[in-house]
Amino acid sequence: MQEPYSHGSPQTRSMAFHPYNIFLMLTLAGIIMLFLALSISFIYSRVEGNIPVIKLPPIFLFNTLILLGSSATLIWAKRCYLKDETENYQKALIYTIVLTLVFMIAQFIGWQQLFADNIFINSNNGAAYLYLISGLHFAHVIAGLPFLVLFLWTARKRMQEPVSVLVYFSDPEKKLKLRLLTVYWHFLDILWIYLVLFLWINSMIA
Repeated sequence: MQEPYSHGSPQTRSMAFHPYNIFLMLTLAGIIMLFLALSISFIYSRVEGNIPVIKLPPIFLFNTLILLGSSATLIWAKRCYLKDETENYQKALIYTIVLTLVFMIAQFIGWQQLFADNIFINSNNGAAYLYLISGLHFAHVIAGLPFLVLFLWTARKRMQEPVSVLVYFSDPEKKLKLRLLTVYWHFLDILWIYLVLFLWINSMIA
């Protein structure tokens, strides 16, 4: 498909300073500061309070693979969008949504495993941090899910006739929104990998 605007053009530069772009960057900066503060607070609590070690349930590692899979299917969706592949674009969005739901279910299972080991949010500070950190990440995944559903719903609604398909795929704002959603999703993947490694390393340190 012919790009609706060329690299370095005034329209490209205007998209770089689009309110959606700025809002996402501010959002990601805020999330980074939030989890950085929690990480520092957790380390301080471990050093000063000698809080007990909480071992991560193995399903937390499995969840990492699920999130990476959802990120891969979203990349596929973006590529299909750029190539005007209507059917594959919708399939990729569906797979991304399904993998996201699987991640959410698996996360609940992980918390249930902690419950089974009598580890509750009020058990100790270590458990409280584990639930808080994983819960906040879970909340950010939930925040992104409606946008995935909206993209799929819009695609199914607009991709009925050749003319509407052409209009949909040539809309620069749609392309921008899909790119920003992909960036947000990759960010959640990287954040989850960091959190799992951070908690796992801490669980290895007595």
